[in-house]
Amino acid sequence: MPGIDECLLEAMRLPGARGVALVDWTSGLALGTVGESPGGDHEASAAEAAELARMAAEHGAFAPAGEAGADDPPLEDLIISNRDSYHLLRFVRTTFDSSVFLHLWLTRAEGNLALARIRLGEMAGRLVLG
Repeated sequence: MPGIDECLLEAMRLPGARGVALVDWTSGLALGTVGESPGGDHEASAAEAAELARMAAEHGAFAPAGEAGADDPPLEDLIISNRDSYHLLRFVRTTFDSSVFLHLWLTRAEGNLALARIRLGEMAGRLVLG
């Protein structure tokens, strides 16, 4: 079971990965970062991504159908794309409050969004926080 550092390093091995962070979406704090950061500041990027994650998580229109458990993240992932990159925010299930997500930044020319989504989901499932 990988910890934060191992998980982030594994994510950086994905094709086109420019940077990755583990972020607490309630506080906006980066719990770990590797690689580059969009805008050049890891803490500012974490706070901005957390704001987006929090906004999506708190809106009922994005809630899963049926009853989710209390430990389930409210969403699975968010994908944001622009002309030259993808941002994948993958919510992580935890034993406490499931308020963290992985933010992977991929170049569009070299990245594979489908592969990144699958692998980030696998990494999130194995991640040990503690």
